Amino acid sequence: MSDSLATAAIAAQYEIAERRRRVYSGLVLIFMVVLVIGGVRIAEDVNAGGLWSGLPNIFDYPADILGQAYTKGWEFWTIPFTVQHADHGISHTYFYYLVETLNMALVSTLIGFFLGAIISILASRNLVKNRVIVWVTRRVTDISRAFPEIVIALFLIFIFGKNPIAAVAAIAFHTTGALAKLFSEVNENTDMKPWEGLEASGASWLQKIWFGIIPQVWPNWISYALLRLEINVRASAILGFVGAGGLGQQFKTFVDWKFGADIAAIILLLISAIILIDQLSTWARHYFIGKEAH
Repeated sequence: MSDSLATAAIAAQYEIAERRRRVYSGLVLIFMVVLVIGGVRIAEDVNAGGLWSGLPNIFDYPADILGQAYTKGWEFWTIPFTVQHADHGISHTYFYYLVETLNMALVSTLIGFFLGAIISILASRNLVKNRVIVWVTRRVTDISRAFPEIVIALFLIFIFGKNPIAAVAAIAFHTTGALAKLFSEVNENTDMKPWEGLEASGASWLQKIWFGIIPQVWPNWISYALLRLEINVRASAILGFVGAGGLGQQFKTFVDWKFGADIAAIILLLISAIILIDQLSTWARHYFIGKEAH
């Protein structure tokens, strides 16, 4: 009898908690809806145009881009690999700027990978017993993730000028924090038996890291780094809008001048690069994880 009463009491408490959760969720949802509606109304009062009046025209600009690309035929795609705007002289191809964008993403990812790996080890509670070091390194990663790349780039442009160095430094700074956070979580979920075996045999701390931890976490580190590379390619293109070079800077120029065919060509180049990187990332993940499994 007492067991049934205890079960009924637990069921009643669960029902009360579930009703309370539904009430709180409803209040949060109502608050978010009110916040969005208020934000839209404020935006309409501040801006010259209105959101609702502009919705019917949302596809006008994309249609204009596609229309100009269609008018040029296949030339809109061959522009990146040929002489463009011959009446204005020969200019650099878009493919060159795509390579520059990919280089920016690759260099910043490599810097972020190595720095993030070192910081992640110092931020792992199971690998470092000094809680002060763990706390400080975790706060460093929090700070580096707190600022978007574009904000850091705008600051660095005043130091380095409008060139890819500002973009690489900004993306590498953010990537270091993001990868250090992900890597530290992987580190803390590793099997500590190899570590304990090496410790029993008298291995140093660096030897325990190199032989006991790195072989376990390496596949996941590579997987996260490749995913970050895809993100950084997009970030490199976006930073071009603030004058940091690459494909994004060319994209902004032609958006301002409304050269639809050129815009379509740049978009296709960027999409093709992302698809290629995704395929290479998938192959690399399968290679490293499969090799580790065997």
